[in-house]
Amino acid sequence: MGAALVETALGPEAPPKCTRCPRLVAYRAENERQEPDWFNGAVASFGTPNCSLLIVGLAPGRNGANRTGRPFTGDYAGDLLYGTLIRYGFATGEYHARVDDGLRLRNCMITNAVRCVPPQNKPEPSEIANCRPYFAARLESLPKLKVILALGRIAHDQTLTTLAKRKALFPFAHGARHELAPGLALYDSFHCSRYNTNTGRLTTEMFHAVFEAIRHELP
Repeated sequence: MGAALVETALGPEAPPKCTRCPRLVAYRAENERQEPDWFNGAVASFGTPNCSLLIVGLAPGRNGANRTGRPFTGDYAGDLLYGTLIRYGFATGEYHARVDDGLRLRNCMITNAVRCVPPQNKPEPSEIANCRPYFAARLESLPKLKVILALGRIAHDQTLTTLAKRKALFPFAHGARHELAPGLALYDSFHCSRYNTNTGRLTTEMFHAVFEAIRHELP
């Protein structure tokens, strides 16, 4: 992959009922009591292991991936992300916000910096660190990876820390491209959450522009 990874002894996916973060375990138990039919677990990555593009989100949304069990599936962020992936040829089929909608990714994988849903979408630093070995193992498992797209600063920082890069040398900025190593680039985007789109911090055009650049970079 062209960049050194921090050491990891874990596989690329956390067990569905991961116990590494007590606060997240307690939150999961609360969600299970309220919504016993939901997925309520560590959400696995979605996509193809021979991909050139890895998209890194923040964490599962309570009513989205935590409910459905697939990254960015079931909330507004998924509407924008999957619609964009289809538009730029990184996905085929139709997105209907269900794991059985038949959507398939092409040359692309989606994962999260933190695999379990955090309260108020705000993981604590220790929880980000606890999930880092899974993220490191996921990066290590992608031999053809050329581009990482970080959706938001936490995803950006998790990527840099995992690859042992100094954050000061690669400042987060929407639309930025960082050369992490020969053949490996990191792109930044504001997260495609409803909060960012409703406030105008991120427009559909801004989001599409990032994918336009990535599409031209990849074969």
